[in-house]
Amino acid sequence: MANKKIIKNKKIAKLTIADNSYEFPIYSSTEGESVIDISRLYSEANIFTYDPGFTSTASCESKITYIDGENGILRYRGYDIEDLAQKSDFIEVVNLLIYGDLPNKEQLKKYRRLISRHTLLHEQIINFFQGFRRDAHPMAMMVGVMGALSSFYQDTLDISDSHQRQEATRRIVAKSATIGAMAYKYSIGQSFVSPKNNLSFSENFLHMCFSNTAEEYKISPILSKAMDTIFILHADHEQNASTSTVRLAGSSGANPFACIAAGVSSLWGPAHGGANQAALEMLEEIGSTKNINKYIKKAKNKKDPFKLMGFGHRVYKNYDPRAKILKGICQKVLKHVGIKNDPILKLAMTLEKIALKDKYFIEKRLYPNVDFYSGIILRAIGFPPEMFTVIFAISRTAGWTAQWTEMIEDPIQKIGRPRQLYTGNKSLKYGTIRSKKNTR
Repeated sequence: MANKKIIKNKKIAKLTIADNSYEFPIYSSTEGESVIDISRLYSEANIFTYDPGFTSTASCESKITYIDGENGILRYRGYDIEDLAQKSDFIEVVNLLIYGDLPNKEQLKKYRRLISRHTLLHEQIINFFQGFRRDAHPMAMMVGVMGALSSFYQDTLDISDSHQRQEATRRIVAKSATIGAMAYKYSIGQSFVSPKNNLSFSENFLHMCFSNTAEEYKISPILSKAMDTIFILHADHEQNASTSTVRLAGSSGANPFACIAAGVSSLWGPAHGGANQAALEMLEEIGSTKNINKYIKKAKNKKDPFKLMGFGHRVYKNYDPRAKILKGICQKVLKHVGIKNDPILKLAMTLEKIALKDKYFIEKRLYPNVDFYSGIILRAIGFPPEMFTVIFAISRTAGWTAQWTEMIEDPIQKIGRPRQLYTGNKSLKYGTIRSKKNTR
């Protein structure tokens, strides 16, 4: 933690409560908003802050990801996402996120080798899969198997050992793709396909998903690049729900596999990792460009439950930079797979064009986000909607492990313990409620 920078900062925030005044230091970020350190608020003023959703609260100091939502900027370790998507591959980005800078050629070659040697899963894990119902959701398998890895790889559970931490992060990233591919194969009733370590991370994932015992999958450079770009764009995104979950679980000293499994669980929520599936389902519900105006009116109506998925973002108040990248990738993928006039793509682009000119969306600053195009791309590659969140989880293992590592190495990190505004009953005498008429 950059304690020296914080000590040099002489800005002070003053808080007056009744007749008492309190002072708290203000810390400046490298970029972005400053923060008020209120860690002494309770001890000095006997009061907490109230911030549902933690929308105005920084829970940690981090050097990993920077987002400027007003200007549509996303950077990993200082590098613009556009440059990384164009010039890097996923494993290079994983290395960047975890170690802090881009590796040279020799370092990257070594890191690829270290990752690839962990792609295989223990043979007994196959029996673990057999315990799931055949119609189990792939994310259910992802959560269960990721957590179960701690019982197979007990030589990397000591979080105080830096070597074990590094080995655990490599295992999690490498095995996440294998677990995801196995979950897909199990869901469609096909045999598991072993990884091939002479392939890149994205090529290997496509191979494990779409090859079978009867036919080898021919990997297209266009589709593997699209897959790799999706992995890079979803690799990290600051302190979102799932990342905060990983950090909170890790703050208790839980092993890394359990922490990542907790992140997968959080990501499963439709408001988080399932948003790209919801965006595709929304486009299919609209059905035709002729129905766009009807559904835009529904989206504007507060009484109508319909929501325009894929537009707007909790952080971005400008065009999501990841959506700009995926828009071009989407066109290339659809052209490659032979869908020249895909009705869903046409609908998506028309909807985007209309929404960006609509006064309502302009005033609300509802721009297309990354989920708007990623679902269409994944469908064109051949994945069913149930796999979209699994792919998101594989991508995010990069950021989760980087954030977890940073949290463990932070000398001032404490176990997470949010406070609450209690609005329940005051002290009751036993039997008081029983004597009253039960209204339930």
